Amino acid sequence: MSSVIAESRSGSVARRRGSTRLLLVLSTLMAFGAISTDMYLPALPAMTSDLAASTARIQQSLSLFLVGFSLAQLIWGPLGDQFGRRLPVMAGVGLFLVGSIGCALAGSAEQLLFWRVVQAVGACAGPVLARAMVRDLYARDRAAQMLSMLMLVMGVAPLIAPVLGGQVLELWSWRGIFWVQLGFGLLALLGTLSVRETLKPEMRSSHGVADMATGYAELIINRRFLGYALTGGFFYGGIYTYLAGSPFAYIDYHHMPATAYGLLFAVNITGMMSANLINSRLVPRFGLDRMFRAGLLGAALSGLALAVNAKFGLFGVAGLAVPLFFYISMLGLVVANSVAGAMAAFPHKAGTASALLGTVHYGLGALISACLGLVDDGTPFAMGAVVGGSAMTALLLGLWLHRARSAAA
Repeated sequence: MSSVIAESRSGSVARRRGSTRLLLVLSTLMAFGAISTDMYLPALPAMTSDLAASTARIQQSLSLFLVGFSLAQLIWGPLGDQFGRRLPVMAGVGLFLVGSIGCALAGSAEQLLFWRVVQAVGACAGPVLARAMVRDLYARDRAAQMLSMLMLVMGVAPLIAPVLGGQVLELWSWRGIFWVQLGFGLLALLGTLSVRETLKPEMRSSHGVADMATGYAELIINRRFLGYALTGGFFYGGIYTYLAGSPFAYIDYHHMPATAYGLLFAVNITGMMSANLINSRLVPRFGLDRMFRAGLLGAALSGLALAVNAKFGLFGVAGLAVPLFFYISMLGLVVANSVAGAMAAFPHKAGTASALLGTVHYGLGALISACLGLVDDGTPFAMGAVVGGSAMTALLLGLWLHRARSAAA
């Protein structure tokens, strides 16, 4: 009897360890976007000077990364449905490693932009297939809860990335940041090797290119999927506008040191992590749709406050920092629920659904953040206007989605 109890306890411990390892690996894969963008943000002004390029040219290293990150997901998702999750993830991480080396050795802005695209194409395999792995293992509300937990754990990456980037910049150079990213990729590769495949062979797809296109068409015409995807995409537009515009708003316009910018960035991430924790606790009670709408409302109010403060120069740095803190925090309520809601109806093609969802999120983020150059007036108002407009659009889309669901019920 005692041996049976001991074996049961041993099995329970092993399962907990396996679950913890899986959580850490999935969080690492989900963090590729944050590591690839947030860590080098404090170095943007230094890169502009060192590579003798314009501010707009160096900002394109973020925009082009987001474009590559979004579009390449359309390839990795179906590959994950056909060959399982682990093999495509490892191939993507390998490509990310090559891109990181290229960025570190770039001798011109043009070379940097090219290698950033290579980096992006590889990096996106991590989050798109990590989301699919969550869908392989969990159902709708439980998936939203688990995604919030993943984002809570992966919040460590954007929390320390800009701080680490600022320190590397102070002690080494902006090139050292990409060598550190190389090390992160190697750790992710080792982690992926340590977890089991989540997609059973009998669940894998054998479809060709034509069937892939048909699968994407089925998702696009699904009003529920499209509503969640577009709403999350416009919210991401505000996030990436903040990423592209805040270094210049804080460091150039308000003369904030790069290390202080990194610390302020980290404060925003703690807000996001707290919101993810709240979301994981409240989703089982209130449902993901109610939490989703609460996040959109909070983001819209924060975006409007940011735009007004930036336009009239109210409260100095605090006039930017406080609204941005609340906007970034709402990521904890918006993104996990958007992803879970969009993917709930497509368990048989989780990789494809995750890929299209990521493409819409990051693609809209890239397009909207690129609007900074069109409305730039040399002040933080351009950032505030784009963030505020994105947030209001996301809220309107969220309300439309709610009405559409209520009418169909």
